[in-house]
Amino acid sequence: MGLGEADDRTIWDYAAAHGFTVVSLDVDFAERAALVGPPPKVIWLRCGNQPTDIIEKLLREHTEVIEMFELDDAACLEIY
Repeated sequence: MGLGEADDRTIWDYAAAHGFTVVSLDVDFAERAALVGPPPKVIWLRCGNQPTDIIEKLLREHTEVIEMFELDDAACLEIY
């Protein structure tokens, strides 16, 4: 998608325009979600920097919570 070096606003706008959820370790996205609301929704990973396989495991362990989050009105989901 060419967003590897994009700023937060560009990522936010792209996700909103394309129906994506932002998954990030960055508090900035969680704060923006609280201020302006969705779209997009934000999944804020509160686990610190971890290898990709650990992040994948964390997300898979929370599949049901994430699915429910996508259906409700909440702007941000925090996963520890």
